[in-house]
Amino acid sequence: MLDNLNWWEIGALLLLALLIFGDRLPTVISDGLRMVRNLRAMARNATGDLSRELGTDIQLEDLHPKAFIRKHLLTEEDEQAIRKPLQSMYDNIRTDVSGVHDDLKDVARAADLRANGTRPATATGSAPTPAPAPRPSYDDAT
Repeated sequence: MLDNLNWWEIGALLLLALLIFGDRLPTVISDGLRMVRNLRAMARNATGDLSRELGTDIQLEDLHPKAFIRKHLLTEEDEQAIRKPLQSMYDNIRTDVSGVHDDLKDVARAADLRANGTRPATATGSAPTPAPAPRPSYDDAT
């Protein structure tokens, strides 16, 4: 959590907390830590109760609906049967996107060459055909 803060920002937050809470700052900190401990204990108790009721071992991260279904309701074969059609769609989309990405790189490279005053050669070795003239802008009167 504090990875994104540097020492100046942490110091500014501590100074701001001291200005806001003053003499009550130690009490506020201890109350906050007590609340976090109570929340963790409640989560542990809830997962323990749920494990006893379902007759299986449940961890806190298993309470996410997707993880719960994957771990406790689906067999390995069911999960593979669900993944198979989706995996082929994913592979097709990934291939299409990589093709578009390569085409965009080629267009950008050609634009850079034109901006530098050189023209890219085509596969036949001749100069490419000139670009079509720009279209006139849309006029509301017509």
